[in-house]
Amino acid sequence: MYLRNQRNVRNQNGFTLIEIIAVLVILGILAAIAVPKYIDLQKDARIKVAQSALGALQSTATMIYAKQLLNGTANASSWVEPGTGIIVGDFTGSIEGQQQVNLTVTDGPNGWNTDLAASDYTKTFNMW
Repeated sequence: MYLRNQRNVRNQNGFTLIEIIAVLVILGILAAIAVPKYIDLQKDARIKVAQSALGALQSTATMIYAKQLLNGTANASSWVEPGTGIIVGDFTGSIEGQQQVNLTVTDGPNGWNTDLAASDYTKTFNMW
């Protein structure tokens, strides 16, 4: 009995070459499908992050305008532009213009603007 078990253990040396090749082919197919989708997800994520920074800049601009209205330093047709160097989260931006306000994200974490068009990190909106 002991010799029979030892003989069976000796015959089980591991995976066959065909099994290893099959696993490698499956992994190659999965990698070929997953890598392009992952790259697209990174670009989409960068666009969404830049757009959320623009949304934060727009909120900041409207809050500054509302505060200036309450303090009497702005009226219905003009306000004091905050200019550049506005920090929103991890990003820095500029707010310029009177009625038509131009927002631009000017700086952020490393690689934030890789593969982005200017329209992804600039925005114009009407203040009033």
